[in-house]
Amino acid sequence: MHTVRSWAMGMGLPAWLAAGVGAGQTPPMQPDIPAAFTAPTGDWDYAKREAMIPMRDGVKLHTVIVIPKGTKGAPIILTRTPYDANKRAERLVSPHMLATLPMGDEVFVPEGYIRAFQDVRGKYGSEGDYVMTRPLRGPLNDTAVDHSTDAYDTIDWLVNNVPESNGRVGMIGSSYEGFTVLMALVNPHPALKAAVPMSPMVDGWKGDDWFHNGAFRQTNFDYIYGQTTARAQGKEIARGAYDDFQLFLASGSAGDFAHRFGIDTLPFFNKLAEHPAYDQFWSAQALDQILAAQPLKTPTLYVTSIWDQEDMYGGIHTYEATEPKDSGHDLNFLALGPWRHSGVNYDGTVLGPLKFEGNTALQFRREVMQPFLDEHLKDGAPKADMPPAFVFETGTNVWRRLPHWPLSCESGCDWTPQRLYLEPGFGLGFGAPARNTAPFDEYVSDPAKPVPYIPRPVHFQDRPAWQRWLVTDQRSVADRTDVLTYLSDVLSAPLHIGGAPVVNLFASTSGTDSDWVVKLIDVYPEEMPSDPPLGGYQLPVGMDIFRGRYRESLVHPSPIAPGKVERYRFALPHVNHVFLPGHRIMVQIQSSWFPLYDRNPQTYVANIFFAKPGDYRKATQRVFHTGGASSFIDLPVVGKR
Repeated sequence: MHTVRSWAMGMGLPAWLAAGVGAGQTPPMQPDIPAAFTAPTGDWDYAKREAMIPMRDGVKLHTVIVIPKGTKGAPIILTRTPYDANKRAERLVSPHMLATLPMGDEVFVPEGYIRAFQDVRGKYGSEGDYVMTRPLRGPLNDTAVDHSTDAYDTIDWLVNNVPESNGRVGMIGSSYEGFTVLMALVNPHPALKAAVPMSPMVDGWKGDDWFHNGAFRQTNFDYIYGQTTARAQGKEIARGAYDDFQLFLASGSAGDFAHRFGIDTLPFFNKLAEHPAYDQFWSAQALDQILAAQPLKTPTLYVTSIWDQEDMYGGIHTYEATEPKDSGHDLNFLALGPWRHSGVNYDGTVLGPLKFEGNTALQFRREVMQPFLDEHLKDGAPKADMPPAFVFETGTNVWRRLPHWPLSCESGCDWTPQRLYLEPGFGLGFGAPARNTAPFDEYVSDPAKPVPYIPRPVHFQDRPAWQRWLVTDQRSVADRTDVLTYLSDVLSAPLHIGGAPVVNLFASTSGTDSDWVVKLIDVYPEEMPSDPPLGGYQLPVGMDIFRGRYRESLVHPSPIAPGKVERYRFALPHVNHVFLPGHRIMVQIQSSWFPLYDRNPQTYVANIFFAKPGDYRKATQRVFHTGGASSFIDLPVVGKR
C-alpha cells in the first residue's frame, strides 16, 4: 500500500506538502474566522467596558463606559443617545482615548474624566420599546418609566458599579441627546451634579424639529424613516430623484408623500399627522414649561446655536422659563454661539461664508464648559468664573460675558425694543409711515410655484448644504415676484440688537388660509475688499414661518376671512447682532418655504397633511403699511439709536 507521502511525491507535489503537516503547524483547512477575537490592548491608555444596566421595570439598557487607565476618584460624564452608543464612543479606532471619543470631548479627556454612552430603550443594544422622545409618565405615558427614570436608574448604577468614579455624574448631549439631558433634570438623581443640554429638542410644535408655528418640516421624513424602521440604523427612502423640490412638488401633500413611500405605516408619522395643532399631545411634552414647574437642583448650562437649523427654539426658551427660579444666580447659565445645529461640538472657525477669529466652539468648550464641569464634578476644583450668559456678538464677531439675557425685551431688560416699520416704496424706517394712497404691497402666492428655501436643486441628503442653509445668501429669492423686499437706508452708525425680534404683520389674503415667512437680513456693502464674495451678501439674521390658521389660537385653528386685514404676531429666533455702518437692514416676506415646509393650500382644510390637489390655489397676498395697519418688527435694540 502506498503511503500519502509516496502518493504525493508520485504526483510531483512540492516536498513540503509531500512531507505532510508537521506537528504544531496550522492545518490548511482550519477555518480562518475564529470563534472569537480580542485585540491586544495592553498599550492602550483607556479601558472600554460594556454593561447592560437594569431599569426599574426589568429592561436593560446597553451602556459603553470608557475609563482612563489608572484613574481613581474620577467623575463620569454620561450621554444617553438614540444614535448607537458603540459608534458614539468610537470616533476613530485608536489606542488613545482622545482619538476614540468625539471631538467635543477633547477638552475634558485630558482631565481624567470617565465617559459613558447609553442606548436609549428600544434602540441599538438596549432592550424595551422605542417611543420617539418618550413623554414623561402622565397623560401621554401610562407606563412606569420614562427618560427621567431611566437616567435616574442609570446614574444610580454607575456610581455604585464603576469603582474608579468619585460618585459624581454630569450629563451632556446635543439635539435628541440634549432632550435626554433635560429629562434627567426632572426628579434628578442626587449624584447628577452638572448638566449641559446643547441644542435640545424641547417643543416640537412651536419651533423645534417637527413644526415651526404649525408649519410641518418635511426634512423629518428622512429622519423618521431612518429612526423608526429598525431598532438599529433604519432604511433610506428610495427616492428615485435627486431634486427634492421636484419630488415633493410632484408628490402632493405631506400625507401624499408619506403614503407614496410607506411612511404612513410608521406610528410616529401618524402621531404627527393626527396632531397638526398645538393640542395636549404637544403642550404636555413642552419641556420648557415642565422644567419651569420643577425646583432647580442641578447646575445647568444651556447651549444654543444662533443659526440652528433644527432646534433653534428649545435651549433659549427653557433657559428663559427656568431663569426666574435661579435666585442665587448659581444654577442657570446660557451660552449662545455662532454655530449650526450641534456646532458647539465641532470646528467653529467658519459657517458657510462667515469666518470667525479662531475656533469659536473650542473657545467655548475650553473657556466656559470645561471650568463649569470641573467645578461641579471634580474634587477640589476651583470655582468657575461663569458669566450668567456667554453670548457671541455677530457682526462684530466677539464673545460677550453678559449679566443676563436678553438685553432688550418688552419688560425686565435694560433696553426696550423699537419698531422698524415697513414703508411705502419698499423702505424700512423707525418712524411710523403716514397714511398714503398706496396702503399695501401685494403679490400672488402660487402653491404650484413655491419659493425654495435654498437654490435648486434641493437635496435633503446633502448634509453640508443643510448645515449652512440658515446663512444662505437671500439674493437667490429677493427679486421673485412672490417675495416682498424692504430695504433701509445705508447705516451711518452701528445698530446692535440683542434678543428676539417680534413680527407684527398686518396682512390679508384672497384665500382662506395662508403661511407667512418673515426674514430679517443684514445686507453687506456692495464691495467688501477683504472678502470680495461677501459684496452685497444678504445674510439672514433671523427667519421663521407662521401658519395663518393659528393667528387666534394655537389649539383651535380657524379659516381666514378673504380680504380681511389681520395681525400676525410671532417671534423670530434670538440674536445678538450688530448691523455695521455701511450695511443695510432688509426684511423679506413670502408665503412658502419649500420643500423644507409643507405647502399651505391657501384654502382652509381640516388637516393640511391630507390636502387634495384641488385644494391648492393661488392667492393674492397684501401686506399693509399705513395708519392703524402699519406692519413692523419689534427690534430688540441695545443702546441708543
